[in-house]
Amino acid sequence: MKLLDRLDMRLTDEMRRALDATVSAAERRGEGLSLVGGAVRDLLLDTSHVDIDLVVEGDAIKLASAVGRKLRARVVTYPRFGTASVRNDGVSLDFATARTESYLRPGALPTVRPAGLDADLARRDFTINAMALRLAGSQRGRLIDPHGGRRDAASKTLRVLHDESFQDDATRIYRAVRYAGRLKFRVHRRTDALLRRDLLFLDTISGTRLRRELERIAVEPNTAEILRRADGRGVLEATHPALQAGPQQRSAAGGLTRLPESHRDAALLCILISAASPAGVEQAMGRLSFTGRQASAVGGFVALRAHERQLADAADRPSDAVRLLSPRPPESIESFALVAEGRAAAAARLYTASWRHVRPRLTGNDVVACGVPRGPQVGAAMDALRSARLDGETKSRDDEIAMLNGLREELATAEQRGG
Repeated sequence: MKLLDRLDMRLTDEMRRALDATVSAAERRGEGLSLVGGAVRDLLLDTSHVDIDLVVEGDAIKLASAVGRKLRARVVTYPRFGTASVRNDGVSLDFATARTESYLRPGALPTVRPAGLDADLARRDFTINAMALRLAGSQRGRLIDPHGGRRDAASKTLRVLHDESFQDDATRIYRAVRYAGRLKFRVHRRTDALLRRDLLFLDTISGTRLRRELERIAVEPNTAEILRRADGRGVLEATHPALQAGPQQRSAAGGLTRLPESHRDAALLCILISAASPAGVEQAMGRLSFTGRQASAVGGFVALRAHERQLADAADRPSDAVRLLSPRPPESIESFALVAEGRAAAAARLYTASWRHVRPRLTGNDVVACGVPRGPQVGAAMDALRSARLDGETKSRDDEIAMLNGLREELATAEQRGG
């Protein structure tokens, strides 16, 4: 089947109309337009989804703006890199001006200059991402493959384009293990040797960029396999010694797909630091510039690990477990449930699945109507009623009312002592 036919089969009606409008606009402007990179790779591999990444031999920002007006879509531009995106309901198109890149020093963001399509493909990371499919003009449908990407895709091989690739941008080390794990490709022997040689260049990359690579791994469908490949090559240790992905961590990472996607980044970071010392955790958080949400999740996770024995002992009394778990962020509890073992892990799972949703049958107004004065005593009564329901000590509203009658004097005495 021709690649254009494969592409057409994967497009929704909205995307097909948007791409047709883009092709027409490029032809009117006399500009070359090609589908590039991972999109072409995924067509060759016959995967179910293809992102529409377009290279324009001309002005990508002006073309995207024209398409955006035609589609009445939102256009976001990035003039420094000559790129733009067009977004609308059901439409997602990414445009880039064909360009070449140079690096002033390892790890620096590239200096970009307009160039032809061949130069644009030559700047890319791996041969399988250095192909283009012509979408406009007389060469429409032609595959441009100057670096043997089709051959490597067929043989399931990941290969860099040149020997300094990982030095120019060491985040490509993370991309290598991510693509290899996702696609189940082997890393070419020479590429593997270069990757191991250049691990020290990870030190040239900012913490934020490295953290984002880990965030991308967290939402992959096979995170555990990617971590296995990364750990086996020393990638995580080279990033920071506190990061570990041994068998226990990889087993835990295998459960990330059960979590909400928005929680997986923080949960993966908790898993990767799970064997580190407190000092190591602090250092890793600083090196990787954890976000506030991620730092809170890790802090909660570390606290739960310190109380693991107490959680195991509390597994038969849900209210005790809830008191230990409820102050922690959801990502802390979810990652703890993946890393911990036995009764402690079971308590965390039960909390997430059901215990955290348990509330008294009586409302605050009911409690006041039963004679408890408004103020702190109402909150204390509601807490006691919730604990009793969690532990199976009350079975109905009548049970809770009876319990409340017995609590009133005790609550009033406690408040008087507190005052």
